[in-house]
Amino acid sequence: MANNSEHKKPSSRPDIATLGGLLLAAGGILGGLLIEGGKLTDITQVTALMIVLGGTIGAVMVTTPLKTLIRAAKYLGTVFFEKGEAPQQVIEEIIGYATKARKNSIISLESDLERIQDPFLRKAIALSVDGTDLQELRKMMELDLDLQQRSGESVVKVYEAAGGYAPTIGIIGAVLGLIQVMKHLENIEEVGRGIAVAFVATVYGVASANLFFLPAANKIKARLHETLHIKELMLEGVCSIVEGMNPKLIRVKLDAFAEGEAEAPQKTKAPQGARTAAVQG
Repeated sequence: MANNSEHKKPSSRPDIATLGGLLLAAGGILGGLLIEGGKLTDITQVTALMIVLGGTIGAVMVTTPLKTLIRAAKYLGTVFFEKGEAPQQVIEEIIGYATKARKNSIISLESDLERIQDPFLRKAIALSVDGTDLQELRKMMELDLDLQQRSGESVVKVYEAAGGYAPTIGIIGAVLGLIQVMKHLENIEEVGRGIAVAFVATVYGVASANLFFLPAANKIKARLHETLHIKELMLEGVCSIVEGMNPKLIRVKLDAFAEGEAEAPQKTKAPQGARTAAVQG
């Protein structure tokens, strides 16, 4: 049973939705430009890119603590890669622990602690093995969930802030370009070309905000919801083991929990309110 319940570390795979979305968006925009008779060189301006990215990152650094910035940089990988862990996989693992606990007592799970990859599940089972009161165990683990949600939301705000700053920084870049254009009003051809170049910064600002920063914030928010859902599933399973519930009933309970969350993916805030009320109680 120990081998069946051993939790394998979830593997990461490329997020097809993110990669496909970026390619589709870039292809649509650039394709439209080419169809209209434009050239890729019309929007390839290194100075405009420097202004937009440098200004946006700088503004975010001013408004965000360094620790949160570092955490946000680490979270960037979750935009392009997703973990292969599924609720059903977690349910099977918990059922394995429940079956062993029912046969040999919950103390027997102590030998499995080192093999549990997920820190949250390992902590919950360790507390149950130590004989922690069920209500105290739930409060402690719900507090961990609340802290994890706050940490994830702070990361989301970093990318949302970048999405807000980028278009404005793009306008600044366009104004700077127009200032340079005004110095050469004697040459009409240069003025026309200079104005076109100046507005490239605006394109970069708006495009980076709406094609990357804001979508990345929403993708990270979705990943956060999925992670919290898995953790809540683990907590419900461990609490059921502590209560001495039959493994078959635990499976029914967790299956219903997983299906309920899948049908209501937008209820991200509800768990937080419930957890906070439980902690305060």
